[in-house]
This record gives sequence, C-alpha cells and structure tokens, in this order.
Amino acid sequence: MPGVKFALGENVKQANWGDKFKTRYPQTRMGVEQIMRDRFRAAQEYDAALKKKQGLPVRRDLQLEAILEILSGKRLIHCHSYRQDEILAFLSVAREFKIKVGTLQHILEGYKVADVMAKDGVGGSTFADWWGYKFEVYDAIPDNAAMMHGQGVTASVNSDSADLARRLNTEAAKSMKYGGLSPEEALKLVTINSARQLHIEAKTGSLETGKDADFVIWSGNPLSNYASVKQTWIDGRKYFDRAEDLEARKTFAAQREALVQKALTERLKEIGSGKDDDSDKKGDDKEAPPKISRHQSHREQELEGLYGSGHDKHTCIDQ
Repeated sequence: MPGVKFALGENVKQANWGDKFKTRYPQTRMGVEQIMRDRFRAAQEYDAALKKKQGLPVRRDLQLEAILEILSGKRLIHCHSYRQDEILAFLSVAREFKIKVGTLQHILEGYKVADVMAKDGVGGSTFADWWGYKFEVYDAIPDNAAMMHGQGVTASVNSDSADLARRLNTEAAKSMKYGGLSPEEALKLVTINSARQLHIEAKTGSLETGKDADFVIWSGNPLSNYASVKQTWIDGRKYFDRAEDLEARKTFAAQREALVQKALTERLKEIGSGKDDDSDKKGDDKEAPPKISRHQSHREQELEGLYGSGHDKHTCIDQ
C-alpha cells in the first residue's frame, strides 16, 4: 500500500525559526490541524463533483486525487509528530474522516498517548534515546518504545542519523536496557513490527517460508555491540560473506603489488633509455620562466605607463 508523509508541529508552522520565516502559513498548531481538515473536505467535494453527470467536466486535480486515496483507505498516512496535544488533535481529525493512519513517526511523547494509539490501531516509530535537541522533545524519555509496546502499540525504532540508521539492531537493544524488553521483543522493533506498520509483513520482516529472503547471519547475538556480520543475503542472493571478503582482500593486495612493480619496471626502462636525460634540453639548467596568460600580459601592458616595466623602478610616477 502506498503511503504519504504528513507533519505536525514546528517543522510545519516554523513560527519560532526567526524573522525570515514570518510569511509561512499556517503559523500555529491549530492552523496546521485546520489546513488538514480543509483539504480533506476539498477532496470530498472534488469526489462529489466527479461523480456528477451534469454540467462542465471537472478540472483534474492530482493533489486532491492523492488525498482521495487517503480518504478511501488506499494510501496510509505516516505522520511526523512530537507533542501530545497535536497528536491527539490529528488522531481526532483522522477519526472524523475515517482515515487509516499507518504510523506516527518520531512520536517522542508516544508514551503519553499510547492508549489512544492502540485503540485507533496506529503504529509508533520512535527514536531510541534522542531528547533535548529542540523544544518539542523536552519530554522525550528512553523508555518510550517499550512503554508503547506495553500498551499494545505496534512499535518500531528508527533514526534520522545516517550513522545510527546503519545500526538499528543496537538501537533496538537500548529498549532492553531502558525499558526491560526481552531480546525477542527488542529485535521485533527493527524487523517484523516495521513490516507490520508498512503492511508488508506478508513478504518480509521475519524468517518464514514464502517470504523474501532478505536476512543477515551474525557472529553472535545481533543485539550485541560485539556481534559482526558474517553474511548478508538479499532476494535469496548472497551479497556479502566475511570469509570470502578476507580472502578477496589478500587477492586485491597481491594484484595491487603486481601493478606497482610493473609500473616501477616501466619507469626504470624510461630512465635507462634516456627519455629523462637533460642533455637534449636547450640552454642551461635554469628553470623555464612561468607561462603568462594573455589576460595577464595585456594587463601588464596597460599598467606599464603608470608603474614602469619593472626593470626601471625609478620611472614610477605618482598619480
């Protein structure tokens, strides 16, 4: 099922971003909610106009057609959100229009509204232990994912960091430390739960017959900092094997050394043949004067009347 990115809060209204951001509309959290409600109503009116058989044909609106997919349950909303008040307001709008929300992203105050999320069947995809990096996240706690899970929310862990996004296994492990999750439940935060939120759990997210063969073989517990990847498989094809990689490195090193030796041999032949001999150079061993561009030469000619040629400095005049 396709999705669409929604957003709440400061990223949308930008009211506290400085004087250069005073023309943004809307500039309040209430305004963000109202904009969403207005567009949903506009999509409903657009749909009604399309169904009418009388009058002029309706001008096609691709944006409203996408919103109609949301209203008809053909497209999931994944909504950037932080604060409890705006989350509850957004979920109220979703219930009003009978809209299916896939996940609330970041959702660092999810522990405050987990009961409502569970009741509405909304997933929560959160950071493991980020807080205090902007005003909206002052109430973030590292227990968030575990607390949402405890309330029946399909919870997962994500990251905006390019570095941490490559280590979501250890990000999931933090919920064992802070929230007391079992290793099995912690691993689900970055495997099957994420697939369920995207409605692709029939194809991926767990090791089962008939699913896409995307998996990693670890040297130990994948939730451990000390575990390393032994093999990576994608669509049933092995893309990485540590043992093969170590052997390949030896081969590459040998090939590199052979190329270096070949280059050195050719260089010695050039020197021996006299190609680098200075005997065929004209004049003495003095370095050739640096080349002067046409522009620089022209500029020097223009200034010569004022400053002299440089060889007779006493001819410089004061103007």
